[in-house]
Amino acid sequence: MIRRALAAAVAVVLLSACASTASTSATAVRTTKPSLAQASPGTVSCTYVAASTPAKPVDPPSGSNVPATGTVAAVMTTNEGPISITMDRSRTPCTINSFLSLAQQRYFDATSCHRLVNAGMYLLQCGDPSGTGLGGPGYTFRDETYATDTFPAGTVAMANAGPNTNGSQFFLVYQDTRLPPHYTVFGHMDTAGIAVVAKIAADGQDGSNSAGGGKPNNPARILSVSLG
Repeated sequence: MIRRALAAAVAVVLLSACASTASTSATAVRTTKPSLAQASPGTVSCTYVAASTPAKPVDPPSGSNVPATGTVAAVMTTNEGPISITMDRSRTPCTINSFLSLAQQRYFDATSCHRLVNAGMYLLQCGDPSGTGLGGPGYTFRDETYATDTFPAGTVAMANAGPNTNGSQFFLVYQDTRLPPHYTVFGHMDTAGIAVVAKIAADGQDGSNSAGGGKPNNPARILSVSLG
């Protein structure tokens, strides 16, 4: 599983058996779409709860009249090339709203992806400006998961420290991976983006994470995130 580590209040790390420092006990599978308050037509209301000091100065997103229709695109420029991500607002509006807000505030710019898992699971974990796996945006928000969620190559999903503890950390799946549907899937990379992550993964990792994986040997730098 992909879980975030806890620091001070709730920080951020990922995966259970192979990548997280959180509990490895099973979490109840959420089988229905989260209940979201309806605002104006085509929008929902989201709640972002203050949790800790942000790893990098940033403001929580507005939770009012969050778009819940259509798709939105982002390009994550890394030291190995661009990763294009497409997101469906109708499935995970609150998660996408947070990601876009953080990107617009340049929260992800000039940061490094701190964890690579390249055995059993195949993913690169990013989104912590501190580079420790303990940093987050200073707020949490609810899961937007479905019992049918799977994690094929190209999946972009949230890391967490248990139910409804999403923050800023996310993971990029570069090869089909089996995980329970406990992680909010909010985007998908294009083929070229998968190849970029695979190139980073090919350089290996240092094995420093006791729950599996470690710091990528490749710098795995996110230079910027732009919105399409």
